Amino acid sequence: MSLIARLRAYAVEALGIGSPTGRDRTDDTHLAATALLVHVARVDGILAASESERLARLVEGHYAEGPAAARALIARATAVDIETRDVASLVEMLPHEANRTEREALLARAWSVAAADGIVDEFEEALVERLGRLLGFDESEIAAARRSGAGGALPQ
Repeated sequence: MSLIARLRAYAVEALGIGSPTGRDRTDDTHLAATALLVHVARVDGILAASESERLARLVEGHYAEGPAAARALIARATAVDIETRDVASLVEMLPHEANRTEREALLARAWSVAAADGIVDEFEEALVERLGRLLGFDESEIAAARRSGAGGALPQ
């Protein structure tokens, strides 16, 4: 069984997110995207209040409906992140048909989370740049997403 299959089975069993055959693709996508944002927020070992607040706002605005749903999704995503600890595995959880605009928006949100405390440290920078490459972007596109995300002009 692949790592992704094991993670999905774990999420189904331990986190109660649905049956393996009846899962909602949108829920899987939102869980994977949120897990990536959680990974970015936690990579430097310090989850600053500003990062936590930015993460909650972004998840509520893009992946969950309302604060309670956002908190629940972040909790599930944190459990998935703890299980994986590898950004490549989290990226593999995203659907292959995710379009360029969706991937670009996710990358900008990752930069936004990294910059939420006013400092993008070397761990955050390396992680988000790697995430950008895993999502299929070149250096100039990663830099553009950084300007968009860190500057607060996030794509919808």
